[in-house]
Amino acid sequence: MDAYQNYIGLTLDGRYRLKRLVGVGGMAMVFEADDLLRKSTVAVKILKEEFASDEVSVQRFINESKAVLMLSHPNIVKIFDVSVKGEHKYIVMEYIDGITLKAYMQRKGALSVKETVAYSIQILRALEHAHLGGIVHRDIKPQNIMLLKNGQIKVTDFGIAKLPDAKTLTATDKAIGTVYYISPEQAAGEKGIDRRTDLYSVGVLMYEMITGKLPFDGENPVSIALKQINEEPKPASELNPSIPKGLEQIIQFAMEKDKDKRFQTATQMIDLLQKVRENPGVVFRQKNPPKKDEKKPSKKSTMLPIIMGVASAFLLVALISAFTVINDIFFGDTADSAITIEVEDFVGKPYDDAMKQMLDASSYRVKVQYEYSEDAESGVVIRQSPRAGESRKGIKGQKFADLTLYVSRGEEELFMDNYAYYDKRQAQIDLRGKGFTVTVTEDYSDVVPDGCVISTSPAAGEPVAAGSTVVLLVSKGEKIETTVVPNFVGSTSVDAYQMLVASDLRLGTINYRYDEYADYGIIVEQSLTVGTNVPKGVAKINFVISKGPAPVETTASTTATTSAAPVVATEPPAETTSFDDWLTGRFN
Repeated sequence: MDAYQNYIGLTLDGRYRLKRLVGVGGMAMVFEADDLLRKSTVAVKILKEEFASDEVSVQRFINESKAVLMLSHPNIVKIFDVSVKGEHKYIVMEYIDGITLKAYMQRKGALSVKETVAYSIQILRALEHAHLGGIVHRDIKPQNIMLLKNGQIKVTDFGIAKLPDAKTLTATDKAIGTVYYISPEQAAGEKGIDRRTDLYSVGVLMYEMITGKLPFDGENPVSIALKQINEEPKPASELNPSIPKGLEQIIQFAMEKDKDKRFQTATQMIDLLQKVRENPGVVFRQKNPPKKDEKKPSKKSTMLPIIMGVASAFLLVALISAFTVINDIFFGDTADSAITIEVEDFVGKPYDDAMKQMLDASSYRVKVQYEYSEDAESGVVIRQSPRAGESRKGIKGQKFADLTLYVSRGEEELFMDNYAYYDKRQAQIDLRGKGFTVTVTEDYSDVVPDGCVISTSPAAGEPVAAGSTVVLLVSKGEKIETTVVPNFVGSTSVDAYQMLVASDLRLGTINYRYDEYADYGIIVEQSLTVGTNVPKGVAKINFVISKGPAPVETTASTTATTSAAPVVATEPPAETTSFDDWLTGRFN
């Protein structure tokens, strides 16, 4: 927190003044800032200090700036400036008042058909524009999609984009995208990544939007990547039966493992999505791929598998017969050695050395699997297969009965995830979905935005018991200290100065007027109401100061004329300027 706090109020290159932190990623921080030159609000993405000297991280910044500066599209975030040579490496982007599509989905769950189609078309229009410029994003995921309040989509983070005729980060740079959304060719580390990999990622994103679930999940990134390469996802209609058939077809076609069978351009996907939007009941007919010169198989080749099957059957019968004859000759009748056992009950017993010795001497072929359990202590058998009481036949003195014992590991030890900067509701939904009870406390923070999580108890990375209570410390925003406005009316300059210092107010403007009831130099009016609370060190107060009573008009005594011009004192005494300078000079 302290590290981020140090950036607040910093002005980069004399132009971009950082106001507040709006997001933190793995390698960078994003601040809302004032562009002092253009007098506008911008977003400044700053590379964290620990990555500032890392060549790959800096190259991502350069890639992102180059990629977006080459593009101009309403669905792609704009970049105004970039600096990678000074102490702080940063990109200046348009400020987007919205949330990530990921945060929106976590808050809402599965999206409607209307939303899914609308957001997908906008994402694809951004990619269509990028692909025409020879740029492949390679990291399409909901975390990189911003959703504005008016429903507009902005694609961000071209950090690992593949650029035309430029240095591009590759899989060897560990920048192949997020494993949940990468294409099979990305997961396999292929070099020929093209625009079709972005279309696969959009297919995964559409699947998640319409079902509320990812098509592939696993214990670790490697297992998920292997599923991307080898496995087919569960049909989206099984998770959401209301999905239109045409929309499901588009998702399936976008997620084809073979990129040659996938959509080839974003335009193709947009065209079909527009048809679904116009007619949700539309069903697409998939064309069969053209057949190559295939010769009709001859009867001889058609019969070959059947002949081989029959031959195999005869061979198997012959082998069984031979075994029976040899067994009878050498071992005689085995009927006397045949036995039947009833499977014992091991559930609830400790799987210890004594049980292991007993099982080694038994007729069981034992397999042990360990599982977490909230109800059984570690090392206790929680279930078995086959169940107790079932019968198994075999030969005396031989191991013939398969037995699987499921042994408890005890209660699963969970570790608290890092929810810092999560929206409060998003964190609550996620934690409750994992079975935790959630309570919320609040505190001020100069760094964490209002309504976002500052920290958790237990802290991130600490062990936490399943079903326990997690306390979220949520930001109330920056604490603004206040001061009470004193009564300056009737005060002199010396008294006013002391009261300004004591109340931590800033001096605004000073004006003068004639006042028949106040001597010159006395404050007769103030802009802030006495007794009100105002921000300390920020609020300005304006004063009106007396120039004394207005001068009286007089007639000059003369015998030369019957009338004389009036003499009026129109300027304040010389002290007027000195009082202004004296008071103003101390506060401005």
